[in-house]
Amino acid sequence: MAGEAVRAWSEEQLKGDDVSKKEMIQFLQERASEPFLSEHKLMGNIKNVAKTAKKEQLIIAYNQLFESKRFKGTEEVTQQLKDVNIGPAKDKPKDKKPEEIVPEGPPKYTKNVLKKGDRINFPKKGDTVHCWYTGTLEDGTVFDTNIASSSKKKKGSKPLSFKVGVGRVIRGWDEALLTMTKGEKACLEIESEWAYGKKGQPDAKIPPNAKLIFEVELVDID
Repeated sequence: MAGEAVRAWSEEQLKGDDVSKKEMIQFLQERASEPFLSEHKLMGNIKNVAKTAKKEQLIIAYNQLFESKRFKGTEEVTQQLKDVNIGPAKDKPKDKKPEEIVPEGPPKYTKNVLKKGDRINFPKKGDTVHCWYTGTLEDGTVFDTNIASSSKKKKGSKPLSFKVGVGRVIRGWDEALLTMTKGEKACLEIESEWAYGKKGQPDAKIPPNAKLIFEVELVDID
């Protein structure tokens, strides 16, 4: 099949300077199915995609393409089955076509790497990640942390553990952690749309429409 492909680059080439973002995007657009491209925000003009896509995200997409074998022409039957299984069938006309997936705009967070990870072990959706973190408002007010201040408390403290990419935490965390590797520490600035939105989180003293800043360390992945 025309959509099938073999790996064009090694892991070392992808993580080095041998392969540009545009080359990776072109490769993926030529070989991956449309639903796959939409999920990874790779639809559209290559130059425009390259402006918003980070290389770490492209490497994840590249590896997942070969792991899932979601090449062009392979997902038509799968999509039809999904249309039948998702949602109450009695309320859905049989001849209704699946809704077109509209690519989202640029990510609503920025990431600044404070300490590099191993650059090999990226978490995948559904993996359990273990993190130390501190969350602050824009004025520097700390509203949450799991890092103990005293040595006595540190002995009994544990990292926050959760399944990533499945909605267990705010979207900014879900999206950003998928671009991190084991051991990496980063500063995440998350817009309100991907944090707690218009209502905020009054119990945690997070005001409406608040932009949040998290210092997150990904210590382990299961």
